Amino acid sequence: MNDKKIPFYMPAANECALFETACRKGLAVMLKGPTGCGKTRFVAHMAARLGLELTTVACHDDLTAADLTGRYLLKGGETVWADGPLTKAVRHGGICYLDEVVEARKDVTVVLHPLTDDRRLLPLERTGELLAAPDDFMMVISYNPGYQNILKSLKPSTRQRFIGIHFDYPPADQEVEIICQETGLDRARSVPLVNLARSIRNLKDLDLEEGASTRLLVYCATLMMAGIAPLEAVQASLIEPLSDDESAKDGLMEAVRATFG
Repeated sequence: MNDKKIPFYMPAANECALFETACRKGLAVMLKGPTGCGKTRFVAHMAARLGLELTTVACHDDLTAADLTGRYLLKGGETVWADGPLTKAVRHGGICYLDEVVEARKDVTVVLHPLTDDRRLLPLERTGELLAAPDDFMMVISYNPGYQNILKSLKPSTRQRFIGIHFDYPPADQEVEIICQETGLDRARSVPLVNLARSIRNLKDLDLEEGASTRLLVYCATLMMAGIAPLEAVQASLIEPLSDDESAKDGLMEAVRATFG
């Protein structure tokens, strides 16, 4: 284990042992769960716990395979190859984490195939290299299954190269403890925040794309600890991030009033 401070993470089940075993056995890992439930924090926690360098790539619509593997660049009048983040991780070891991988272009997942099965190879066609991943390299991806459509989903040929770990919002008691640990807010003020989040997550008639995440609760508690009034903190960290629709925000405020009185 390295000397870096390990980011706080509260296990929900056996995910830490499962991840550590996957790393030791050279298996790629797929994390599935809603936005803000702790997937990225979990990876940071495990990287520090295992003493591995962590390379995180936030995937988006324009991300290509070349952005991950590398490309030739002009430097001082010469054409020089520059490794991308994935190639650097394969050369030097560590965890390469592709966050929200389904947002990337389709050629990204194709380049992962030989790296995430028993071959553990990264072909670089442009340089003619065939890189073998070292024992301390690990491939990790994440995505939100509830926020997909048929055009943005992982093919079975990709999914079946990973072991999967399911994430969800923590149980209420655990979520309260997370808020207390992360922000220092006392339980008396943390409990209503968690109750509010659970009420929002159960709202079916507001057509929200996402529920209130644990991340947003931590933001709200952070504002409250800094002296912001609870209702103002809730407005800024829960209501506004969840919707732009005025009627939906009115519905959310009803849940706030029912919780805080």
